[in-house]
Amino acid sequence: MSTSELEDLKYPIGKFQFPTVISKTEIENNIHTICHFPQVLRETVQYLSDEQLNTPYRPDGWTVRQLVHHLADSHMNSYVRFKWTITEEEPTIKAYNEKAWAELSDAKYDAIEPSLLLLTALHLKWTSLLNNLSEEDMRKSFVHPQNGRKIELHENISLYAWHCNHHLAHIVNLSERMNWV
Repeated sequence: MSTSELEDLKYPIGKFQFPTVISKTEIENNIHTICHFPQVLRETVQYLSDEQLNTPYRPDGWTVRQLVHHLADSHMNSYVRFKWTITEEEPTIKAYNEKAWAELSDAKYDAIEPSLLLLTALHLKWTSLLNNLSEEDMRKSFVHPQNGRKIELHENISLYAWHCNHHLAHIVNLSERMNWV
């Protein structure tokens, strides 16, 4: 497999680029994506067998099962980061080792239903929070400890709408390549 083909498998919708300007409509669209993501994900994975769930989406990549559990872990962390940012003055958030978390037994072997349920409940709360952010709240920022970057909440909404679509594309593209659909 060529480097280009591997990059396409890693980033099927392209790498995330922090937007320089985000319109109110784009923010609303991104919140809409976050709101509806758990249902779209459930519909995408609901008929996959254990064998299919244990299939990596690319060479040396996570399995579909690990992706679903990663989404729950990542989105929980993001939700907490939003709350810290709204309630604290430019907090430095806690990073986590997503690769190590994906290698834990729950991510590698557990049923995906608990993570799908968690995502459903979490996204209901998260969407409510996002829909009630003021323009001032949207400009509040946190500091990411790995690169020192200040990330404003409206940027983080864009990042997580991308994150939803990014991992969904991994699963959809794998299903199409394997003729599961």
